[in-house]
Amino acid sequence: SLVVLFGATAGAYGAKLGSDERELILLVWQVVDLHSKKVGTLHKSLVKADNLDLSDQCREVSGLTPEGLGKAEPLDRVLQQFSQLVSSDLKVLGRSSYTLCSDGQLLIRQVLHPETSKKNFLLSDCFYSFYDLRKEFHTCYPSSAAVKDQTIKTMAEYLGLGTDEAEEDFGVWQVKTMVAIIFSMLSEGCNHIFTEPETVKYKYETGPCSKSETVDSETVIRARGLPWQSSDQDIARFFKGLNIAKGGVALCLNSQGRRNGEALVRFVNSEQRDLALERHKHHMGSRYIEVYKATGEEFLKIAGGTSNEVAQFLSKENQVIIRMRGLPFTATQEDVLGFLGPECPVTGGKEGLLFVKYPDGRPTGDAFVLFSCEEYAQNALKKHKEILGKRYIELFRSTAAEVQQVLNRYMSTPLIPTLPTPIIPVIPPPYTIATGSIRDCVRLRGLPYTAGIDDILEFMGDATGDIKPHGVHMVLNQQGRPSGDAFIQMKSADKAFMVAQKCHKKMMKDRYVEVFQCSGEEMNFVLMGGTLNRSGLSPPPCKLPCLSPPAYAAFQTAAVIPAEAAALYQPQALLPTTRTPQASAAAPPAVTYYPAQAAQLYMNYTAYYPSPPVSPTTVGYIAAPPGAVAAAATATHTPILPQPGALVRMQGLPYNTGMKEILSFFQGYQYAPDDYNGLIQLSDQARSVLQAPKEWVCL
Repeated sequence: SLVVLFGATAGAYGAKLGSDERELILLVWQVVDLHSKKVGTLHKSLVKADNLDLSDQCREVSGLTPEGLGKAEPLDRVLQQFSQLVSSDLKVLGRSSYTLCSDGQLLIRQVLHPETSKKNFLLSDCFYSFYDLRKEFHTCYPSSAAVKDQTIKTMAEYLGLGTDEAEEDFGVWQVKTMVAIIFSMLSEGCNHIFTEPETVKYKYETGPCSKSETVDSETVIRARGLPWQSSDQDIARFFKGLNIAKGGVALCLNSQGRRNGEALVRFVNSEQRDLALERHKHHMGSRYIEVYKATGEEFLKIAGGTSNEVAQFLSKENQVIIRMRGLPFTATQEDVLGFLGPECPVTGGKEGLLFVKYPDGRPTGDAFVLFSCEEYAQNALKKHKEILGKRYIELFRSTAAEVQQVLNRYMSTPLIPTLPTPIIPVIPPPYTIATGSIRDCVRLRGLPYTAGIDDILEFMGDATGDIKPHGVHMVLNQQGRPSGDAFIQMKSADKAFMVAQKCHKKMMKDRYVEVFQCSGEEMNFVLMGGTLNRSGLSPPPCKLPCLSPPAYAAFQTAAVIPAEAAALYQPQALLPTTRTPQASAAAPPAVTYYPAQAAQLYMNYTAYYPSPPVSPTTVGYIAAPPGAVAAAATATHTPILPQPGALVRMQGLPYNTGMKEILSFFQGYQYAPDDYNGLIQLSDQARSVLQAPKEWVCL
């Protein structure tokens, strides 16, 4: 038997049914015995929605009013009545089982399942299997219109059935016409058999994904705006009624390994994906979720993995995954099992634990744990921020895709960043940034993000001849991308004034650029991370040294430091090459060189960064004792050119190693104190820093 079902919501109708999250307000159904071709009683039931504000289209099409709906029963009561009335009709017809049949998939997938999920009550099993009358009709009549273009009216017209909707109440005509269409399909000329119903998955299935898999781009979406604590089950609940592929939810992580509010979701076919796109800006709690198309490559990049260890860990299906973060590096499997306790047993004991490690085997402090049921997982989550050893442990719900993502991230991390091969010249004075109050600089604000040095020079026109050598300084943001600002050092304050007057609000690539006159001091404040506005200067947010500054692609071949500071950290001061007593006399006087990545080790990264290589003299905020830097800056010196091979890379250092231990390790290869004079002409205060590296607090 079939139960022909039709419904309507308080909002959109037809092809957009359910796309606006409006509640169900009408259900009409009738039982059809396919063997005897008999029908049961036709039932029509109004549903009381929480929001009785009906759309204009709903009022016009259905003729329903808020007053009439206010007297109806809520959805859970209507569904109970539905089950009872269907059972009684089946008994009259001598039948016991049935399958739903609806006009398309929207009523069941986009209305009933999402709404009952939000209202926290379960649908009966009959709503997880149904026949799509449009697909069945197209199978029976291949020459009819495409499935997506079918409606009850077009199917009736194709068969020559009456289509006067005005004769019946809204919903009643639709069900009667659907029944007539089914009887036509059962006639001797067609003898159609209903054999393959549509199915709705009861729950989301977890599972691993290999990078070698082929993922159809027509089945993947990107969900944006998710609550940070949402799990794969929460996302599956948001898409309730749609069939997500096994292991098809991949939560995206940011550069710090934390969730960024986005997820990639893979569906079983393109039809399900298209229905998912209709849930754009539907709500998860109080947040609306944006849904966009994505590609299979994007999904594999996040969810795909190659590790056999991970594949074996995730091979245990239908497990709840919990991520533990902040574990002591010395924590063992026994420690973790003891921390979780007997109230939340781990699936398979030690086999249900997966520690995340660096490529060299060092622990990261992360681990993933498998639990066989939701109850055990909930017990484990109650231990969030409890103490193990001397550290508190964070516990979160996780996914198979997140396991892959975290493992991929750590396993691809290089042990030590490789030094770039180019050696970048550092221009010594006189090309240093002015630090006084003379307003011989200009600030460009509002530059297009695609603008380069050539664009700025073209923008300034004839005034480019008045720019100091190496006087163009682009300002980059924390991600190493252009911030829209730039500073230019002019040869005099008069030249800066003329440029500001001439170029202010001049157009560059469809944008007008503001040009202001400023001083070298103001420019330095901004380049070091401060702000310059109408109320004056705001100092940089942080002047403390960073022990491990991030490496940005924009700096891979360009970071440099000024010569007076480079003198303090000459590589040959620690690792000399073959030298002669005449080395200082033969030293070339013009240029000091310093490798780019090594220079980054001493930079103070704050909010903004100067951009090399067009402004090589702007980088050099050395996190060394201020007195030592000042002494080195005031001393006259003749820098020498380090020989190739003056740098070595040390791997496998103990975690507590300091500068003193490293210098002691190289004892015998250092210059004697008197030999520093032959390298760099320094004051006594600066020389004391080199001779007593234990005082270099920046390291």
